[in-house]
Amino acid sequence: MTKKIIAVTGATGAQGGGLARAILADKQGGFALRAITRKPDGDKGKELAALGAEVVAADLDDDASLEKAFAGAYGAFCVTNFWEHFSPEKEMAQAASLAKAAKAAGVSHAVWSTLEDTRLRVPVSDARMPTLKDKYKVPHFDAKGEANRFFTEAGVPTTMLLTSFYWDNLVYFGMGPRKGEDGKLAFVLPMADKKLPGIAAEDIGKCAYGVFKRPDLAGKTVGIAGEHLTGEEMAAALGRALEQPVAYAYVPPEVYATFGFPGADDLANMFQYKRDFEAEFCGARDIAFSKGLNPELQSFADWLSRNKSRMAIS
Repeated sequence: MTKKIIAVTGATGAQGGGLARAILADKQGGFALRAITRKPDGDKGKELAALGAEVVAADLDDDASLEKAFAGAYGAFCVTNFWEHFSPEKEMAQAASLAKAAKAAGVSHAVWSTLEDTRLRVPVSDARMPTLKDKYKVPHFDAKGEANRFFTEAGVPTTMLLTSFYWDNLVYFGMGPRKGEDGKLAFVLPMADKKLPGIAAEDIGKCAYGVFKRPDLAGKTVGIAGEHLTGEEMAAALGRALEQPVAYAYVPPEVYATFGFPGADDLANMFQYKRDFEAEFCGARDIAFSKGLNPELQSFADWLSRNKSRMAIS
């Protein structure tokens, strides 16, 4: 049986890595992995090759390399990483290159990992939320949302995949519980009493694999999440996993923005958007639908049981 090739950008990263492993694990699935990375000779690239992947070099800033990497593929998973450079303009340029390469290759199904353009609900002129970089409200959301049009205008059959907050941020982004002056753990989140859709990063890739198995989803926008939880519910789950009390500490977005780490203002606006538009944001991310795409979808408790030891509690 000739397998259909899925070209996966970010194959050594969080989302792309989850998809890469899902393709490799499904021996009877009818798909083959073409893992795209800037460093095919790196440890992660070599690991994928050893598992049976075709590993090729390409760079999102190099159109020719992308077009070559997508050539002959049935599907293409397209993802960008805003946090590498903090530039919405660069992210949009990369998305345009991905769409162009997918069009040139004639892929039958692209999956674009995207997010809402928050300016459709909170225009730049709206004072409810600070404007950042002169023309964005949530730069890492708005650039992806605006870039959707590149795939649509190119005529590439694309599923717009709306992702959710990575629970892995509690490990990698320093968002896990912290000890206060009283020695007690607190979990800080600028969400008030609203629910935050969250997901394990690897499950985004597994859900994307489910999308590729559904050609009827090309041309549609779908959203995924593992659970919708309030800060109180997340703190309680953290407490059970860590076997010590964890208090939920609500910090208003305008205070969160002053925390000083790179991107704090962007994330503050992001949380405000999710807080203020809870019904719409959660409504776009159906858990039952997500589980249909990925039967192994983890709950927050599942994810914590596997990852609690990786959180640096300080």
